[in-house]
Amino acid sequence: MKRVIYLCIVLFILTACGQDEESEKDVAGEKWSNIQQSGEIVVGTAGTLYPASYYPEGSERLTGYNVEVIRELAKRLEVEVKFEIMSFDAMLAALQSGRVDIITAGPREESKDKFIFSDPIKYSYSTMIVRSEDHSGIESLEDLKGKKAGGAATTVYSDIARKYGAEVITYGNATNDVYLRDVDNGRTDVVINDYYLQLLALEAFPEMDLKLHPDLKFHPQTVSVVAEKDATTLAQKIDDVLEEMKEDQTLTELSKQFFGGQDVSEKLETDIKEIEGVE
Repeated sequence: MKRVIYLCIVLFILTACGQDEESEKDVAGEKWSNIQQSGEIVVGTAGTLYPASYYPEGSERLTGYNVEVIRELAKRLEVEVKFEIMSFDAMLAALQSGRVDIITAGPREESKDKFIFSDPIKYSYSTMIVRSEDHSGIESLEDLKGKKAGGAATTVYSDIARKYGAEVITYGNATNDVYLRDVDNGRTDVVINDYYLQLLALEAFPEMDLKLHPDLKFHPQTVSVVAEKDATTLAQKIDDVLEEMKEDQTLTELSKQFFGGQDVSEKLETDIKEIEGVE
């Protein structure tokens, strides 16, 4: 009798372990399975940020580097893609709630445990747009103290501004010209953002008396495709496809198309200041 009871206990334990493993597999593959069944992957994006995600003047077709990378990714995954336009501040919440399947963003310490970040599709660093005549009185990061910096509420760029004592003037899902015009007219003093995006934004609005700060390069950063933490099957498929796109030069070609011939998919070889305490 004891032997029968012992065998039953062992069988129960093995069965329970098997169910746990199967449950983990189900959770890992559920998001990808749902995407396959629907035939569609839903992506959160800004739609206002040239050249990452924007509508060209006179066009209703969304485009940009991030957008076209995702389109090619979806094509290779053999699913359709649907873009949901939203502010950056809303994207992580939308991803966590399941409203969207993926977004593009850079990793931060508080989000690394909640989401899965792909291998980077873009490497860059932060810089500043300032007024041409006097650099808005900013010659070092410490000179940000007391200045007004235009930005979204929860971005790393706003965190940097606050760290050095600037007041952050927040916007909703505003277009680049709104940020730039406010620096030009003195409502704000500076916009901290991605180097490549700032460079192209200035080229698009040459009438404004603004420039990239010539001496300040800081906070190296990356952009990845981001999925929910439990969506490991989807995340692995994304990494596999992005690796293919890197090897066959698709990322390079898309980058040069949207970033004036520059390849943002390759790591930068330049001296960039790290900022402690900022992710």
